[in-house]
Amino acid sequence: MTVTARAQLQAALEARLGSAAAAALAGLPPEARLKSLAHALSADEDAALAILAEATGLPVLPEPAIDPEGVRLLPARLAAAAQAAPVLLPGAVAGRLDLASPWPPDAETQAWAATFSRRRPRWHLASADRVGQLIRENYGVGSGSLGEDEADDLPAAEAAPADTEADADAAVVRFVTDVLTQAVAERATDVHFEPQEGALAIRFRIDGMLVPVPLPENLARFQDAILSRLKIMARLNISERRLPQDGRIQFRDGRNSLDIRVSTMPTLHAESISLRLLNQRKEAYDMGRVGMGPDEQAAVRRVLAYPHGIVLVTGPTGSGKSTTLNAFLREINSPDLRLVTIEDPVEYEVPGANQVQIKPEIGLTFASALRSTLRQDPDVIMVGEIRDLETAEIAIRASLTGHLVFSTLHTNDAPGAITRLVDMGVEPFLVASAVELVIAQRLLRQLCPECARPVPVDRARAAPALEALGLPLAVLDGVAVLREPVGCRQCRGTGYSGRVGIFELFFPKALHDRIVGRASNRELTSLALAGGMRPLARAGWEKVLQGRTTLEELVRNVAAAD
Repeated sequence: MTVTARAQLQAALEARLGSAAAAALAGLPPEARLKSLAHALSADEDAALAILAEATGLPVLPEPAIDPEGVRLLPARLAAAAQAAPVLLPGAVAGRLDLASPWPPDAETQAWAATFSRRRPRWHLASADRVGQLIRENYGVGSGSLGEDEADDLPAAEAAPADTEADADAAVVRFVTDVLTQAVAERATDVHFEPQEGALAIRFRIDGMLVPVPLPENLARFQDAILSRLKIMARLNISERRLPQDGRIQFRDGRNSLDIRVSTMPTLHAESISLRLLNQRKEAYDMGRVGMGPDEQAAVRRVLAYPHGIVLVTGPTGSGKSTTLNAFLREINSPDLRLVTIEDPVEYEVPGANQVQIKPEIGLTFASALRSTLRQDPDVIMVGEIRDLETAEIAIRASLTGHLVFSTLHTNDAPGAITRLVDMGVEPFLVASAVELVIAQRLLRQLCPECARPVPVDRARAAPALEALGLPLAVLDGVAVLREPVGCRQCRGTGYSGRVGIFELFFPKALHDRIVGRASNRELTSLALAGGMRPLARAGWEKVLQGRTTLEELVRNVAAAD
């Protein structure tokens, strides 16, 4: 950007924002300037780009595409620092860089870019999100942190070993921070660092699906340092590589405060490290937001009004059980109730509740904490999970002595919770007397609202899926269209964004005698269905009809699990 163009831009911004705001904008990182300008103008990024284009004469690219040759010419560190992506344009000249950036480049950035092009680079404006996406996908997440060796740019006499080592350590610290920051931005729940032969793979779990993370080409040489950095952050023993270890990291990224649970596992090539990201936004979920319909909410509220009893939520790991229990706690929370939760870990903070984090290493287990909780005059108790007979017996005793107890179990369906408790060793008559409600649940990916499209129903194509779900083909009668995923920038090309719960509600009291008689899970399920219980498949089908998810997603979560 020439001196004249820079003056024009400064004048345009000062005229619209005032001199103080324009100066503050100039001090922000490149990737934040466009969004901050749009926010200051109370406009979208397109309007902000139009202002920049008018002031500088740079053209705007609505949907820039990457230039593979340009990626080889422009170093990762410069691309990340300047937030500039090489783009491919019609009629491109060999050896010339066409660069897209969300903000007009300064003179220094233009000079650096020119050293990697045989012809003067041409600059264009583009959305900050799109430019950032192009850089991540083609250079790798954290590529600007690792980049090439800092020592490569120094004369041999100046590149001292101590300096090189310090630079490498700083690069690894920046890289790990970049990966965690990107995980938060993409709403990942887990991050997996997986050593392979000659490589280090990193994957995010987003909306329940594992997604490979694009990484810098030179990542393998930093593998040991990256794994050690994670262990140091989690305060683990970095010299112990033969045994699994568990720890936690308190990570802050701007407004986000994360409690990260760390687990290491020795593998064939090196230690695999898995991170579980918790408390990202501390958002309060109610029953409607987790996906319960009006009829399901009404049925649950009737049970939540009981003074005592047990409410169980079942499902596989990651199916949202803790979120649902948190919604129940918020539903009944009031100043005249004493709420105590016993969790591992504490995932949501509930105002007014007394929340206990178990610590098995010092003897504070679910059972011991629950036993002590009964001496704390609680009205409502939430136990994160019933894992053993001792915890189950104390929970049932608590419910029979006037407490409302919430907890979770790992079973595939709701009636399976009854047989699971009996298998643990709990007497059937106690189970039948104490358990008021069992809810089985799954989380289905929701269709992206920006790109999902309606398509005519293909009965032949849908028949195998419906058969796998145990649903008759007649459910398609009168259904003309269903929605399907497409993929766009908002959903990272997956066609899905966010998740919604589906629920199966089982009321054991209706089958009291059969439970006391030790009926099998199959028999309890048949009797419950005959009595009007809506199975997970049917609940999920209603979400498909509402256009919130797809038949394929329902089959993946329900048919495969059951």
